[in-house]
Formats: sequence, structure tokens, C-alpha cells
Amino acid sequence: MAIILRLDRVMADRKISLNELAEKVGIANVNLSNIKTGKVSAIRFSTLNAICDVLDCQPGDILEFQRDKK
Repeated sequence: MAIILRLDRVMADRKISLNELAEKVGIANVNLSNIKTGKVSAIRFSTLNAICDVLDCQPGDILEFQRDKK
């Protein structure tokens, strides 16, 4: 996968737990956990917006592009 999710890093920097972030964002813990561990193939812009709002960050802080090795 070329897009790497760095949500765990941003959460650690902000010292916020999965449960606290899920509650503030308004999504289920399991869904947020899947995002955090990269077990998703898509994320809604509304969810990304809410996460960035709560964590006071930019989407680029959470998402990283990494070229596939050829």
C-alpha cells in the first residue's frame, strides 16, 4: 500500500487514547482502531475532518505517501 496511516504517532504526540478520540470524533472504537492500524482501504472525508479537528492537525500529519518499490 502506498498510503501509510500515522494516526498512532499523532495520537501519541497529543497524549490522547483511542477511547477518548473515538468518543470525541463520534465513531466506534473498533472503526477508529482499524484506521489507526491501517486495516482500512478508505476513510470518509467527514471522519478525517473530525479527527483532524480533535487532534488539531492537518491530514498530511496522519497520511503519508510512500512510493511502491519497483
